[in-house]
Amino acid sequence: MIKFLCPLFTVCIIAISFSQQDRRLNGVDKELNAILEATKAPGFSVAVVEGDKILFAKGYGYRDYENKVPADANTLYAIGSSSKAFTSAILGQLRQEEKLTFDDSPAKHIPELRFYNDEMNNGIILKDLMSHRTGLPRHDFSWYLFPTDDRDSLMMRIEHQKPFTGVRKQWYYNNFMFLAQGVIAEKITGKSWEENIEERFFKPLGMNRSNTRIREMKESTNAAYGYELKNDSIISKMDYYDIAAMSPAGSINSSVNDMTKWVRTWINNGKNGDKEVIPETYLKEAISSQMVVSGGLPDEEFPDMHMANYGYGWFLASYRGHYRVEHGGNIDGFSASVAFFPSDSLGIVVLANQNGSAVPGMVRNTMADRFLKEERTNWTKVFKDRQEKAKKAEAEAKANESSSSIEGTRPSHILQEYAGKYEHPGYGGFQIDNKNDSLIAHFKLNTYYLRHVHYDVFEPLEINETGIDTTDTGPLRFNFSTNDGGDISDVKIKVEGALEDPIAFKHTPTTIEVDKATLETYVGEYELAGTVIKVYIKNEDVLYLFVAGQPEYELLATAKHKFSFKILEGFKVEFLEAEDGSINEVMLIQPNGTFKATRK
Repeated sequence: MIKFLCPLFTVCIIAISFSQQDRRLNGVDKELNAILEATKAPGFSVAVVEGDKILFAKGYGYRDYENKVPADANTLYAIGSSSKAFTSAILGQLRQEEKLTFDDSPAKHIPELRFYNDEMNNGIILKDLMSHRTGLPRHDFSWYLFPTDDRDSLMMRIEHQKPFTGVRKQWYYNNFMFLAQGVIAEKITGKSWEENIEERFFKPLGMNRSNTRIREMKESTNAAYGYELKNDSIISKMDYYDIAAMSPAGSINSSVNDMTKWVRTWINNGKNGDKEVIPETYLKEAISSQMVVSGGLPDEEFPDMHMANYGYGWFLASYRGHYRVEHGGNIDGFSASVAFFPSDSLGIVVLANQNGSAVPGMVRNTMADRFLKEERTNWTKVFKDRQEKAKKAEAEAKANESSSSIEGTRPSHILQEYAGKYEHPGYGGFQIDNKNDSLIAHFKLNTYYLRHVHYDVFEPLEINETGIDTTDTGPLRFNFSTNDGGDISDVKIKVEGALEDPIAFKHTPTTIEVDKATLETYVGEYELAGTVIKVYIKNEDVLYLFVAGQPEYELLATAKHKFSFKILEGFKVEFLEAEDGSINEVMLIQPNGTFKATRK
């Protein structure tokens, strides 16, 4: 226990002594506590470095809100996408080692990697992955709703993810391209991304509390829990989200004390003391503009804040005339901002345990105003004013809102026919069940009740431990389609807003178990207009249908006497039971009609 407390005590002494010595810190506690109160955040930690010195490192609020356990400078938080600069820096090191060039095609290092079209396969280079300019939109639901520990299976999804524009035509954030960078490093080094981060950065920089897995976060002492703010008033605990195989895009867990070591390395041209950790040539390139994010024009309220560009794992902007390098991070229950001003040798790290929080940006700007000796903005007041405007706009929108639901409509099929597995090769699969006359969609981590809107359109409502959350409504819809045979063929969900068309998940009906004795009643030869149709069993319990000149078709049982063709969409068969229980006829149901064959 003594060993654990001593470092924390030392940090407190450092923070107190610097606050006494540095006038720029006068009144800072009051200002930061005001941010905590205004945002209703459980807690946050902040550190400021200048050159090689830590000027300030302190926690506010709680890492464990329920038990009122305080946050401090050593508290671990998930830093989310602030991890991206680490991943790209591995490639910077490998370039220095002459293991790759940034003009390489990704396929040079991952031969099995394929993109959606030839332009992307032939044109994309590593530099495009590092600066979000491949033409791909986010496709984040692909990994967030369909997580996996298998990096190879995630990489295979990329081939089926549609771009929204051409290569290098427009900046657009994409986590999959940082996954690809991590996999490239794995292929070259023969080590996992996690091992590369540990050996190349954590150990050389002495980031002894940092880790890359949620499992390690849970096992660590002094780790924060994540929270969200519900109904603008309730601080609610969230489960840790395991980013799994997507970790190169954002799975580092760290403290502000550890992250100061990372930021100091960037401020000091890639060196930790006398040892170069990040190659200086790479560092200067990484914090230079590689792609324009947006116009980044100044506005009337803050005319001295402008520019919005991207380097390699870093956003670039001008803050009150000072060149700022920064990357935020957001993952369930946590928000982060890691920033430095290279011309001023100043670094600021803010980590918070609030989901989608404004805290990191507010605290970062507050500390930047003080340490850059610029005009101080009351960022708490700015936040409150913007919140008030947003609430008024929301109230006005609700007052003018009219339901888009068309009353008096019904689904086109019985609910059981919507049941089954739905899959997309660029995303993954989920199951829909008909339970108690309700459609329930089961994803790996979440379950949703599908509430009927109109026709074949349903709204997903999450089912949590207290039941169906009817307050958590949004624009997402499940729109079911039918094929020419009238069967449910897919469900279209607009999970990628940058694309005009929704993502279509192909439907495979729910199958039922049929015993071999029942299957044997279907076996035999049936005749239709002189054509013989053979039905037989293979592999003990699998029913097949065969017509001369065609391949054999495996049949999947979907209901009593009813089967679908495994590989032909819209084709079904139904065996007709006679009054004596025998099977003498079969209906062949296909898009161009329904035909009856009789047993020979």
